[in-house]
Amino acid sequence: MSFQNEKPLDSENKDAIARGLVGLLKPAVGEIDERVKGVRESQVELRQQIDSLCEDLKKITENDPVPIELEPYVKKLNSSRRRVMLVNSILQNVQDRLNKLHHSISKETARRKTLLDPSSPSRLK
Repeated sequence: MSFQNEKPLDSENKDAIARGLVGLLKPAVGEIDERVKGVRESQVELRQQIDSLCEDLKKITENDPVPIELEPYVKKLNSSRRRVMLVNSILQNVQDRLNKLHHSISKETARRKTLLDPSSPSRLK
């Protein structure tokens, strides 16, 4: 398949393709962003619950000797807490990238609308 004999796209076709891509990506980015926010909130809640459980277990073992050794479980909870914090950090990075992408899409959409609208103030200058 050869593209050598094909004509380059004119600006109207390029704009149509760009509008189509922006229209396609913008809702997907918004949905992913909302889901990442939800997961991050769940991660924060989980970390708080793990912290609370660790504190309760430490108090139990300090105040009353228990026939069951709880220290290994506290260590497992602390390990889980670290993993939750790591996932939360990764999610924060993903959300930051999504926010930048969303901002770029919005900026590009606004720019294209300005270029297409003949009565816009920026075109009258």
